[in-house]
Amino acid sequence: MLRYTLMRLGILAGCLVVVWALVYSGLAPRGLGASNGLWIVLLALVISAPISFVVLRGERDRASVEIAQKVDRMKAGLEANRAQEDVDDDAARAQGQTS
Repeated sequence: MLRYTLMRLGILAGCLVVVWALVYSGLAPRGLGASNGLWIVLLALVISAPISFVVLRGERDRASVEIAQKVDRMKAGLEANRAQEDVDDDAARAQGQTS
């Protein structure tokens, strides 16, 4: 998951540099008034999103499988705890009835 996040940030940083260069070279429009910095960041976000979606498909699938495995392990652990509580509760009730 960390690898995917770092790769996504890398693509965003690359887009940020390219958009900054395009804006300051005059090939892309500057923002309105003092909004130039915000314009560059927003334009880089809009450009990097579809690039990340296409380029990082494999990494996103690996991260998804990793997360699903962690969730399954947590569910199994919770179910084991629940089953153990049921056994302990039944044993306590049986012991209380024989006393």
